[in-house]
Amino acid sequence: MAAEIHSRPQSSRPVLLSKIEGHQDAVTAALLIPKEDGVITASEDRTIRVWLKRDSGQYWPSIYHTMASPCSAMAYHHDSRRIFVGQDNGAVMEFHVSEDFNKMNFIKTYPAHQNRVSAIIFSLATEWVISTGHDKCVSWMCTRSGNMLGRHFFTSWASCLQYDFDTQYAFVGDYSGQITLLKLEQNSCSVITTLKGHEGSIACLWWDPIQRLLFSGASDNSIIMWDIGGRKGRTLLLQGHHDRVQSLCYLQLTRQLVSCSSDGGIAVWNMDVSREEAPQWLESDSCQKCEQPFFWNIKQMWDTKTLGLRQHHCRKCGQAVCGKCSSKRSSYPVMGFEFQVRVCDSCYDSIKDEDRTSLATFHEGKHNISHMSMDVARGLMVTCGTDRIVKIWDMTPVVGCSLATGFAPR
Repeated sequence: MAAEIHSRPQSSRPVLLSKIEGHQDAVTAALLIPKEDGVITASEDRTIRVWLKRDSGQYWPSIYHTMASPCSAMAYHHDSRRIFVGQDNGAVMEFHVSEDFNKMNFIKTYPAHQNRVSAIIFSLATEWVISTGHDKCVSWMCTRSGNMLGRHFFTSWASCLQYDFDTQYAFVGDYSGQITLLKLEQNSCSVITTLKGHEGSIACLWWDPIQRLLFSGASDNSIIMWDIGGRKGRTLLLQGHHDRVQSLCYLQLTRQLVSCSSDGGIAVWNMDVSREEAPQWLESDSCQKCEQPFFWNIKQMWDTKTLGLRQHHCRKCGQAVCGKCSSKRSSYPVMGFEFQVRVCDSCYDSIKDEDRTSLATFHEGKHNISHMSMDVARGLMVTCGTDRIVKIWDMTPVVGCSLATGFAPR
């Protein structure tokens, strides 16, 4: 059913449509069923549930299935109605859901990992189930035979996963803050490159196959956009969250990025503007403005008979400066700084009032968010978290209009 384009005045914030309660522990994953008023949830309480909207407007579980171990990750392929559930014990279980979403049949168990499964992706074209886990590896298994096809190990927990279905490239984020790009083959893989930029563990990834952009969110509260298609190493930094960035979704049609953080923050970033790369921080033994020595520059301190100063960096130009030469703060959204950051005095004077105009909107989800997913075609978003609550949102007031001509994530 095509979504309606709303002509009513926009409230400019997400509208809470429904709240689902019933899980006894943290909800680790929640997915909207395309073209249906339904949600699939997986929880630490060892249950997977399918919720359908009744005539009363309330969501009730039409399927309630108890697993052997807490559920840690989930993937759903709508065309084939196959659900893959990752568990705390490292296993991935496959189910098939009936057409009316009232029955779920067990298909197969995949011994994919030796520890908690962190992410799952299913590829129908290759019949692979690809997953990452806290056993520090990414694995891909054949859904026809159930056999392990390949594994690749990392130096730390593999925390999140994205996959390009056309090229068979996998993007794996880990707890060291690194993203590894792998080319998966039938029985092997090769490392293409590694991406380093975050100062904390990678919590989420989003791959846009059209523009060939990779977005990553991390425990350093920041988001980085990696221009993979441009092959020039171009990166854009987005800072606006005050806690760990847990989920991302890029809306191709409107060129907007939706992000959620663990403190309940929901941000919508305008990516249809010309943005500037944040500079690399320069190193110096003295302030690059007043030339006063920093505290480790013993020789200059002795020669000038002055005390050494603490080193800071201007976020706009990247120069190493002292506190006196960087006493002012400013937002600079075009470089991704939505809140005030340290800038040197000369850069502060160069920033105009219009340069401080925000390029993102920020909203309060009013619950801990550990996972988010969107039905782009209908402009709907579902969030879930450790508070055991699932919330369904209408995002059309924020993204402008219902995305009837958009496409849903694969």
